[in-house]
Amino acid sequence: MYATPASAAISRRTVLRTAFTAAVLAGTAAALAPVLRARGPRQTLTPAPLVEETYRGRHIAVDPAGVRIDGRPLHVMRRADGSYLSGINHFQSFATPLELARAAVDELGTTQLAFAAPHHG
Repeated sequence: MYATPASAAISRRTVLRTAFTAAVLAGTAAALAPVLRARGPRQTLTPAPLVEETYRGRHIAVDPAGVRIDGRPLHVMRRADGSYLSGINHFQSFATPLELARAAVDELGTTQLAFAAPHHG
């Protein structure tokens, strides 16, 4: 029978434990790297509107953050078919956010949107 010295078994165990720990640390670093790289300074400016127009005396701005009428946010929802609807006229769908904003202006008349949109919950 061949006897394995105790120091060889401990050494093998230590090597395997060290290799496993290094692999876990490398995997964690690889998973967190994109998050840590994205921690640059945040842009505090409002993005430039994609579409900006005056419709019936009301200023409409459509940008990646959403739709605004006279600087106030209009709650817009995207439907599964790609059309848009809002809380102002939620029984009708529109092809683009701009068409939706124009219909909301027609529906609102001279009334202003609230600054804080109601939250569902």
